[in-house]
Amino acid sequence: MIHKLADVQSTKIGTGTRIWQFCVVLPEARIGSNCNINANVLIENDVLLGDNVTVKSGVQLWDGVRVEDDVFIGPNATFANDASPRSKRYPERFLQTRLLRGASIGANATVIGGITVGRYAMIGAGSLLNKDVGDYELWYGSPAAFQGYVCECGTRLDERLYCKACKKVQKGIQR
Repeated sequence: MIHKLADVQSTKIGTGTRIWQFCVVLPEARIGSNCNINANVLIENDVLLGDNVTVKSGVQLWDGVRVEDDVFIGPNATFANDASPRSKRYPERFLQTRLLRGASIGANATVIGGITVGRYAMIGAGSLLNKDVGDYELWYGSPAAFQGYVCECGTRLDERLYCKACKKVQKGIQR
């Protein structure tokens, strides 16, 4: 479903994806299946989105952003892709930012270009993220700092890596 008020130039969009009004998707962008691209989103050419991705309103995904399956990007999250921006001077290659499977980026978070956010990691709302984040890690603040671990369901884990919501110990976390 592509809203009639969206400007979608890409044909590389998976089945079941919804793109809402006032979105712009450039011709070379690739968007997987069952994604939900909310209103007022811009997706540049060199952007890859996996399956089951949610991009909330007001997000711009610039060249170099790579998003794996099941990622959530909150409203007005901001991504940078140039370490030395100047008007009308473009780098040979933009920085690549990677959001791995199941990661969540909170509302109004700023993600500096060239970093990786690990699997099922969570970045708090309003954070300034300027470092790589490991799998299942919880980061927030400005600048964002490590605050603990989260379960695949999004619940904060206790010191034993136990999830009170799922009632299981999260395995596979490298401390």
